[in-house]
Amino acid sequence: MLVSVLLALKHREFCYTMRRVVRQSKFRHVFGQAVKNDQCYDDIRVSRVTWDSSFCAVNPRFVAIIIEASGGGAFLVLPLHKTGRIDKSYPTVCGHTGPVLDIDWCPHSDQVIASGSEDCTVMVWQIPENGLTLSLTEPVVILEGHSKRVGIVAWHPTARNVLLSAGCDNAIIIWNVGTGEALINLDDMHSDMIYNVSWNRNGSLICTASKDKKVRVIDPRKQEIVAEKEKAHEGARPMRAIFLADGNVFTTGFSRMSERQLALWNPKNMQEPIALHEMDTSNGVLLPFYDPDTSIIYLCGKGDSSIRYFEITDESPYVHYLNTFSSKEPQRGMGYMPKRGLDVNKCEIARFFKLHERKCEPIIMTVPRKSDLFQDDLYPDTAGPEAALEAEEWFEGKNADPVLISLKHGYIPGKNRDLKVVKKNILDSKPTANKKCDLINVPKKTPDPASVQNEAKLDEILKEIKSIKDTICNQDERISKLEQQMAKIAA
Repeated sequence: MLVSVLLALKHREFCYTMRRVVRQSKFRHVFGQAVKNDQCYDDIRVSRVTWDSSFCAVNPRFVAIIIEASGGGAFLVLPLHKTGRIDKSYPTVCGHTGPVLDIDWCPHSDQVIASGSEDCTVMVWQIPENGLTLSLTEPVVILEGHSKRVGIVAWHPTARNVLLSAGCDNAIIIWNVGTGEALINLDDMHSDMIYNVSWNRNGSLICTASKDKKVRVIDPRKQEIVAEKEKAHEGARPMRAIFLADGNVFTTGFSRMSERQLALWNPKNMQEPIALHEMDTSNGVLLPFYDPDTSIIYLCGKGDSSIRYFEITDESPYVHYLNTFSSKEPQRGMGYMPKRGLDVNKCEIARFFKLHERKCEPIIMTVPRKSDLFQDDLYPDTAGPEAALEAEEWFEGKNADPVLISLKHGYIPGKNRDLKVVKKNILDSKPTANKKCDLINVPKKTPDPASVQNEAKLDEILKEIKSIKDTICNQDERISKLEQQMAKIAA
């Protein structure tokens, strides 16, 4: 009892300290509201895996949620309108052989999603336009390169088909999904587990937070560390680091006394933070969600029952506390809708999808306005679904800011083009400059009968694996139906 009173006093003191210095802001009165029960997604077995990812990914068409699954890893993909009770036999994406740890929708196609798993693979999936009618076991492409579980997947913000993955082997791999190739492997920059990775606005840099208490800013194409801060937060619990639109880095972590902290850093000089605030002594990891259009950061603590939000400005104290949305139930994870998926007619500036133990509850953040007209100041042009670069252009060194769209007349999802993977033939690739060999003069080899036989065997094994995966999914659905029948009989 005494501990809870002290925590409440600490939080009130923090809020009061932050409020004293908040200047007038159009976001001062942003308020959050959970939707009614019939607009929630019910009876979902949210994953219990011990990993600090958000377990949920959202776009203007679908909400994806990592769930408990027998015999491997799976996640649900539900059309946004598919609210209410979700049947236990509802089809899943279930191609992984180990629990799924992270999922991320492609920013350039609302039907393409990547997943990382304990089975050490990354898989990229194409979801049918109207959602799943059968369980999906075959990804468009499997990306293999990590030697330990893959806990982070993150699409490039502006280049098509560029995907980053990070694993517990302390390596970051950047893939060209269009060819299925790993083109950049940063395997010697982190000496300990990577907690998170964030791209900057145009995707030229990444920042990482690691178990060694360092925050690093990395140029992935030059494969060099641009900036580094040791002991950004001195506590032993996990940190998070994300890029802001102006190039600064925002971090959350813990002090030596286990108080939760937030900090703002300039990568050009990381000796001292621009701002550092202590919040409370709760032990949940703070997941930051950032809106570059409004410069608002929302902090969702795992196990908390609140969302705190702050405005970032170039005026001292730089990080301005706005308000807190509080509810009764703790959150197991959180999804964050891109700006183009919001209802501009209701002055909605953010929408979260809060994961409970058995349901997903949308929470809508609104700026109160009397006028029904489009509010230009709340909705500057925002990142649209069109890629600014092709993968090859980015790997060659080009950069481009996101292609912006106006939300004045609302966002209407267009037709997404299918993800096509063209595996490169190694023999077709040009010889690299440092290899002194002339491929033109190499005589053509006749196919080796042994290798042909091996390929046939490999095809046979792959077919058998697919057949077993299909059987597991069908058995899962059958078990769910039988459980439902038992529940009805018991009732």
